[in-house]
Amino acid sequence: MMSCVLPDFGLRPVSGLHGRGGLEEAKRNPGPIPRFRSSGMMTRAGLVAAIVRPFVPTYNDSPRSAAGPPMTHSKNPPPFIPLEIAVLTVSDSRTEETDTSGRALVERLTEAGHHLVKKVILADDLYRIRALVARWIAEPQVQVVLVTGGTGMTGRDVTPEALRVLFDKEVEGFGELFRWLSFEEIRTSTLQSRAFAGIANGTVIFCMPGSTGACRTAWDRILRDQLDNRHRPCNFVELLPRLTER
Repeated sequence: MMSCVLPDFGLRPVSGLHGRGGLEEAKRNPGPIPRFRSSGMMTRAGLVAAIVRPFVPTYNDSPRSAAGPPMTHSKNPPPFIPLEIAVLTVSDSRTEETDTSGRALVERLTEAGHHLVKKVILADDLYRIRALVARWIAEPQVQVVLVTGGTGMTGRDVTPEALRVLFDKEVEGFGELFRWLSFEEIRTSTLQSRAFAGIANGTVIFCMPGSTGACRTAWDRILRDQLDNRHRPCNFVELLPRLTER
């Protein structure tokens, strides 16, 4: 008969547990599971005792237990660190007067305490978009670039093609999270969004759709926290000094 070889848990032996009588004794005296024989095989009596021994669960009492509420800010947060942010609106038709999406981003980033260093509106031209953002990422004072528009599926939507070639790393999670959040608002239409983000020369670039609602969703539910050095457990502000490490 094949025997099951199990590890020795360092438990004391219990004798006389054979047949039904052994089961009754184990129920009356649910002590530790017996040791194994010297051969390393568990006795039949030991197996019976293991089955009927009561199980006492243990819990993690650590304040960082997964069962606890998510922590967004530490109890003693450090001083807020404002960032230098540039905003680009990609559109063939919008002007400063009608650019509600770019305006929404500017209002939110300044209300949060950040500094607007540049704001530009460009037509959907792949090379002009690429050239402008390439200049921005070469300027040390620009830490973050927010781009709205040009992330759809039409032939004129070229923002991903214009900017992905500049990236040293892509932040895949931004697009994934944005589409997941957008699903709550526009359901399956979020499939047509190519929102994306990446890191280029130490600058973080976030690209979102051109609608004002999409910009609100991106800032209010993702960027506000990730561009705040007080957000826990992690944020992009803490990463900025390390993005150009070699």
